[in-house]
Amino acid sequence: MNEPQITLASASPRRAALLRQIGITFEVKPSEILERQLASECPEDYVQRLARTKAATVQHDSLPALGADTIVVREGQILEKPVDREEAIQMLRLLQGERHRVLTGVCLHDGQKDRCVLATAEVVFRRIASDELERYWESGEPTDKAGAYGIQGLGAIFIAGICGQPSTVAGLPLVETNQLLCEFGVDVWRHRNAMFLKRTQD
Repeated sequence: MNEPQITLASASPRRAALLRQIGITFEVKPSEILERQLASECPEDYVQRLARTKAATVQHDSLPALGADTIVVREGQILEKPVDREEAIQMLRLLQGERHRVLTGVCLHDGQKDRCVLATAEVVFRRIASDELERYWESGEPTDKAGAYGIQGLGAIFIAGICGQPSTVAGLPLVETNQLLCEFGVDVWRHRNAMFLKRTQD
């Protein structure tokens, strides 16, 4: 079994899948922090602060820790994970037929220093019928997603257009993440060739 290269400060299966996609080995150590926007804190600062706090909370030994946080912003209003059915459907009604931004902050912390980056994508939703909203809620997917939808799941059927990386919307922008890992001396290519060979043989 390959030794972990980083600690992932998240229990998100989406972020784990994205890291595996680019051949990074990791251990999972979810952070337990309070996610609440500070007074007068803009969305860009908020999402990067959470990413930095998550990474700093779980960093240990010599492994750099990767923290990330994703929010949906519609006309300045932050839409995070819905607390119940009513809030989820309300969020989706706000988004339907409109354009919104998805912000993902990513931070790498090695115990000595940290660096955060911010990735932004613009997403356009089609119009969504009321019965579709109800059926989508019943699928269970909206419960743990910022903005009450997931691009990597059923929520993709609502997306009419996207400007930016789909991985930003999924919760871990791969271009920026790869750049951070390289800056911190992580050998990002260590397992990639073997991973490619395995895929071609399967």
